[in-house]
Amino acid sequence: MNQQLPPAANFHLWKPCNLRCTFCFATFNDDDPLRAVRGGVPETEARKIIQSLRQSGVEKLTFVGGEPTLCPYLPSLLRLARELGFVNALVTNGRFLPRVLDEASNCLDWVGLSVDSANEATQAALGRGRGGHVAESVAHFRRLHQVGIRVKLNTVVTALNWQEDMRDFVLAVRPERWKIFQVLPVEGQNSGKVEPLLISAEQFRSFVDRHRSVETRGVTIAAETNEDMTGSYAMIDPLGRFFSDVGGRHTYSRPLLEVGVRQAFNDIAFIHERFRD
Repeated sequence: MNQQLPPAANFHLWKPCNLRCTFCFATFNDDDPLRAVRGGVPETEARKIIQSLRQSGVEKLTFVGGEPTLCPYLPSLLRLARELGFVNALVTNGRFLPRVLDEASNCLDWVGLSVDSANEATQAALGRGRGGHVAESVAHFRRLHQVGIRVKLNTVVTALNWQEDMRDFVLAVRPERWKIFQVLPVEGQNSGKVEPLLISAEQFRSFVDRHRSVETRGVTIAAETNEDMTGSYAMIDPLGRFFSDVGGRHTYSRPLLEVGVRQAFNDIAFIHERFRD
């Protein structure tokens, strides 16, 4: 198999997270080498991975986790990616975003903030802190707008929030794009915890349809069902390996720095039609 690498990749740079979202699909505790990881690859290796991705034709690089803002050398990596010509993006729960902005705001094109509910109690029940996440996120959106970074809102729809109306919140924080995900069960990542949160395709569509009106106010909705998400992202784990969730659990490639980007990408399943869609 000789797959073409897509122009966008997600680097799950840092395994730890400061929050405990029950539905998280990227805990990375399913694989023996990953269970021993307390952070991610060393900075020198992370820099080589980023350089290799650029040399292989990747144009947009999104730093994710875990929680990427916990990585002490994230600002340095953002500066490198900017020098290499990447479109830089960051997906974060926002708790430690201010210090990253203080050091490298001019190296970020996009920031995606994860907010699943406008209700603090619902956020706490889902594992995003113990209260205050919504208010903190509003402040983060405000600062991102002020410094001119394009913003996305990421929301996972579960049994706890699928009936909610978030329109007032969304219009208040004014994201350019709103990515709405159907909660995704992944064996070894969230199994044993996510089951009470699962929803039907009809419930997911109900949430999306309820919020379509925000598009008339300049917010682009990008809704992804479980099928849409599976196999449609080029993802790199905290050990520098591609991984895929096709088949309902993570499968991992050989390390990029050992076999090269293209050979490592050929180790995993990727569905190009879903990426293009």
